[in-house]
Amino acid sequence: MRIASWNVNSAKARQDHILNYLRAGSCDVLLIQETKTQDVNFPIEAYQELGWHVAFHGQKSYNGVAIAARMPLEDVTSGLPGDDKDEQARYMEATVSGVRVATIYLPNGNPAPGPKFDYKLSWMKRLRARADEMLESEKPVVLGGDFNVIPQDIDCYDPQGWEGDALTRPESRAAFYSLCHDGYTDALRTCRPAEVLYSYWDYQAGAWQKDNGVRIDHLLLSPEAADRIIGAGVDRGPRSKEKPSDHTPVWVELAEPARRCRRARSPSDACCSA
Repeated sequence: MRIASWNVNSAKARQDHILNYLRAGSCDVLLIQETKTQDVNFPIEAYQELGWHVAFHGQKSYNGVAIAARMPLEDVTSGLPGDDKDEQARYMEATVSGVRVATIYLPNGNPAPGPKFDYKLSWMKRLRARADEMLESEKPVVLGGDFNVIPQDIDCYDPQGWEGDALTRPESRAAFYSLCHDGYTDALRTCRPAEVLYSYWDYQAGAWQKDNGVRIDHLLLSPEAADRIIGAGVDRGPRSKEKPSDHTPVWVELAEPARRCRRARSPSDACCSA
């Protein structure tokens, strides 16, 4: 099973790109962020015409997440637990062929420090609590999405230029690594420990052409999912299309349960210290 995560920066504007990605057989499950559309306007029919199942959780103009899969979606839930007053559409879960997946659009947090950064850290604390609950199930879990965190300097083309940004601040990195310390594995760093990998390039200043990118889109796996890793990577193709999202998909491939492969590295090795 190949699970991909993609911040599409508008499901409507990127509809053709998304559908072409699915038609190409690029993944079996797609975790989508920044749909930027209310549920009533989500193009569900386009996915159904391809034979895909889809669930979505959106709001007008901002945020919004969705999960699309070849296989049926079971036990779908929307919203991150822990704050009944939080109405931002940033989180959704579903079970696909026995794997619990979550699509995540974590708050940016800028300017930092400030109220937006406080909200980010509070949101990450809630995410950790929910992630720990899922670990207790001892079932395969994949947390995928735009985490708006640059974990290490290798994940940024210009570490000094990003110093002090909410995406690189020590508090953000510590919150990200708390998930790893609890038992989740960073799939891309497990499979490609020393490779320069980016998933986001700004639209401005020729960032794509200069490869001035950052890695902020991540796939974190519970031990039961990490035991099944075959490979992981970044699909840069969609970013090169006309009128693309500023993000590109990241993916992880899992062996079927009967064909489990031994994980090459432990969770603590996969997530470098903050």
